[in-house]
Formats: sequence, structure tokens, C-alpha cells
Amino acid sequence: MKTLKELKVGESGTVVKLTGAGPTKRRIMDMGVIKGARLMVRKVAPLGDPIEVNLRGYELSLRKAEAENILVDEIAAE
Repeated sequence: MKTLKELKVGESGTVVKLTGAGPTKRRIMDMGVIKGARLMVRKVAPLGDPIEVNLRGYELSLRKAEAENILVDEIAAE
């Protein structure tokens, strides 16, 4: 298990747990990132912020601090 921030471009993962509290966790959940959701990292900015991911056909932009609060199980490349 690792954080979303640790996934490399092109890697996928399934959300296992959301950590953190307050507005950060609420913002993540409002975007549809919930336990069991499958994410794929599309692009990472040169300095690591933001991180762009695909979630259910949508493209989301997450801050580095938000990505550290999303624990994922890595999915093997298909």
C-alpha cells in the first residue's frame, strides 16, 4: 500500500483509505474519490504539484498535499 503521490505516471491504483481531516478530506470526497475507486495517474507537474488523475472517465487535478492523504493499492499493468 502506498500514497497516490508515490504512484508514477501511467500507474493505476484502487483507493483503500482516505486519511486527514476537515476541509482537505471533504474536498477529496466531493471530487468522488472514495474507498474502492480506481485511479490512474495521467500527468505530474515538474515540481510535483498538481497531480492529474483519471477517475471514472473524468480528469481531476489534485494537490500534492491531497494526494498524500489517499492510500492506494497498486494495480499491476495490464
